[in-house]
Amino acid sequence: MGSAMAKATLPSRLAISLKTWSRTCFWVEEDQEATRQIKEPELIDELKEIEAIKQLKYRYLRSVDLKLWDELRETFTEDAISAYADGTQAFRGREAVMSFLVEALKGDLITLHQVHHPEIVLMSAEAANGTWYLQDYVINPGGDRPVIPGRTILKGAAFYSDEYRKEGDQWKIQKTGYTRTFETLQSLDDHPSMEIRSPWTEEQ
Repeated sequence: MGSAMAKATLPSRLAISLKTWSRTCFWVEEDQEATRQIKEPELIDELKEIEAIKQLKYRYLRSVDLKLWDELRETFTEDAISAYADGTQAFRGREAVMSFLVEALKGDLITLHQVHHPEIVLMSAEAANGTWYLQDYVINPGGDRPVIPGRTILKGAAFYSDEYRKEGDQWKIQKTGYTRTFETLQSLDDHPSMEIRSPWTEEQ
């Protein structure tokens, strides 16, 4: 008889269990939806900040290759620090960094700098770190430069390590530098048939 009673109560026990399970799932779904509603705006804001930092880096490289010194200066904070060429070209302060870049890049030097594979981490609302994979190609048809000998073609790759700071509504570069993975150097004298056409060489 006890066994019969147990069998009789199984459907009711199952119904109670299903009802409890259903309520639990509903609460879990409600919690997840509430969490999503909180996190989605935050995520969108973070993505906007990351995109703004990407645009800053692209503007920096465009200004370097086009020798747009005023635009380049605006990408740095006043207390910017550089550590180019594995830290051998290190400078403190925006004007010191700019003096080096202008001296290194002015005239007939032809440069191509491209970065990809960005890894950007927001440290706070006003600070971020970034790592970029750099590929560069440089042609120096003139005399020796700080980072490349005269009459030389340089091909290389490196990893940029940057620190960014937000000033007002604008992100700027507070610290930048790169570590080489490799570089190759070739003499232009090994390419006697090479003809170089560039606005920078035509100005000379």
